[in-house]
Amino acid sequence: MAADETSIKVGTAARDRLAQLAAEHGTTIRSLVEDLALSTPTQAEYAERAELARAELASALGSAPSPEAEAKARALLERLGGSAHGPRAAA
Repeated sequence: MAADETSIKVGTAARDRLAQLAAEHGTTIRSLVEDLALSTPTQAEYAERAELARAELASALGSAPSPEAEAKARALLERLGGSAHGPRAAA
């Protein structure tokens, strides 16, 4: 194993599912896990993106959206499946 590598332990059911997913995507478990880890934003990154979005909206509209407007937008995105991996609470 190279110096910049490590291993993770998962149950056999998870390993088998990862193998199936990797095969279906024409990749390896390693690549599948690495892609997930590197492409999924952290909670801090979600919060940073939300703050940038608020600033853009404030710049374009002249004021930031209210907490109520944000809650409505978040609920709509959740209904549409657009924030399945995002934070549940307001950022």
